[in-house]
Parts: sequence; structure tokens; C-alpha cells
Amino acid sequence: MRIVIAGASGFLGTNLVRHLRGHGHHVTTLVRREPGTGELRWDPYGGALDPATLEGAHVVVNLAGSPTAGNPHSATWRRELRESRVRTTQVLAEAIACVERPPAFLAGNGISIYGDHGADPVTESSDSRGDALLTHVTRVWEEAAAPASAAGARVCILRTAPVMDRHSPPLKQLLPLFRAGLGARLGRGDQYFPLVSLRDWLGSVSFLAESRDVSGAFNICCPSTPTNRAFTRALADSVNRPAFLAVPARLISIAAGAMAPEVLGSVNAKPEALERAGYDFEDLDVADVLAAGLSARP
Repeated sequence: MRIVIAGASGFLGTNLVRHLRGHGHHVTTLVRREPGTGELRWDPYGGALDPATLEGAHVVVNLAGSPTAGNPHSATWRRELRESRVRTTQVLAEAIACVERPPAFLAGNGISIYGDHGADPVTESSDSRGDALLTHVTRVWEEAAAPASAAGARVCILRTAPVMDRHSPPLKQLLPLFRAGLGARLGRGDQYFPLVSLRDWLGSVSFLAESRDVSGAFNICCPSTPTNRAFTRALADSVNRPAFLAVPARLISIAAGAMAPEVLGSVNAKPEALERAGYDFEDLDVADVLAAGLSARP
């Protein structure tokens, strides 16, 4: 298959390009600098993308967006977080809509779209609640893919949970704290915290790219979502250290600002659509995900 990827320079993009090429696919990446071999130039903030760029592609994947790690008290950071995702998705969706035979569109997104659902299981048919920062961003991010759907393209929305890998946030930042015995639950710790291993994220995305008869929203998370308390205990056990500390919710609200609802909110996510489509997860729960994330890369 011929696959075009935007946002290929980030952690997930770099691993996805390697994974797809390793499985025999022809991958072209979109870059904003002078292109090299296997690259094409684009400028999503400078105007529309020439649809000819996507002619002959079977699948387009968008993983572009500014880092979610930043200063939650900064209006500039919050604006870039939103605009970098919405604009790139919109430009690609509009270009796909103008291709005579539109390629499939795998549009990156986040599990935060659901908002706080407490302990209730959250599937792709669950509603989106509240107006927390990332919940709002993911809503408009998803809406930006509409032109591709309207043109008849197969569109898969990748509602991705935090990917646990020792080479990337959040696990990369948590490991030094937990190894120092400073691991702590956040607030009461009973909020559900969806996550996924890198190998299941790669497996899910490549599965959706190759499955030509599936479309819609897909929760990319392990089947058994842990609470924050269970995650904290499992990570502490993984590095053979205790984790008796707790960060008060009030302190998190002050320090995390607009991102506090993402830390204290609860999303008991289930990958119902992926499992129904036939994807088999390798890592089913928090212990599996952390074991995979702390080992060598796939």
C-alpha cells in the first residue's frame, strides 16, 4: 500500500513509519522543510494542499500537532495545541475530498474527547461531556475531518490513549520519580486512566490502514483500563519501589491549570470498535502495557 503520513517526525510517527515500511508498505512523509528521499513538502498554515500530492495514495495518516506537554497556564500554548491539530486535519481532509479516488483518512485524535464519565464504561458510542481543554480540542479536531467523510472517503478517527513507552512521555518522565521512591497517586486515585502500549498502538493503526471495510471512531487503549491508583501501584511494582505518596487534588488543580481535568477526570475506556473489527490486543491490562513499555521497542 502507498501511505502518506503527516507528523512523522514525532515519537509515534517515527515508529509508525518504521513499522509500516517493515511490513512492506511504501510510506511518504509530509514535511515543512526542504524534502528529501521519501518526503513531500507541505505548508498547512500557508494555504491548501495540492490534491495532486495525494494522488495514488491508499491511506493518509495525520499525527501532526504541537506537544501536549507544555505550560497549561499559557494562552499561546493552548492556542497552538488546538490550531496545530485542527488546521492540519482540515487541510488534509479538504485535499482528500478533491482527489478523484479519495484515499482513506486515519485522523489522529485523543481519548480525552469523552470527558469525565466516572466509573461507567466508555465506548465509541458514549457522549462527550464537559468543556475541559483537551475535551474541547478533540471535539473540534474530529470535526475537522468532516470534508473527507462528506466526499466518501473511508475515515477512521484514532482516539488514542496515552502511549506507555520508556522513550516517550508520560512514562519517560514518571520513571525517574518512581525509581526514586517518589511515585504517587493523583488525588483520590479512583479515576480511570486509559493507556496503551506502543506495539498495540502500532498494531491498531496498521490494522485500520489495511482493513478497507472499517470506518468511524476507534478507542485505541488496552481492553482493561486501570484506575490511577492501580496504575501507580503497577508502575511502582515494575521498578521494585514503594509508592505511598498522594498528590492532593487541590494542588493538582493549581499546578496543572487547564490540564487538571485530564489528570483528575475519569475515562473507563473500552476499545469496543477495534475488537469488534477483529483486532487482537497483545497487552490487555496495565501490567502487560507497562511490561511492554519498559522493555525494548518493538
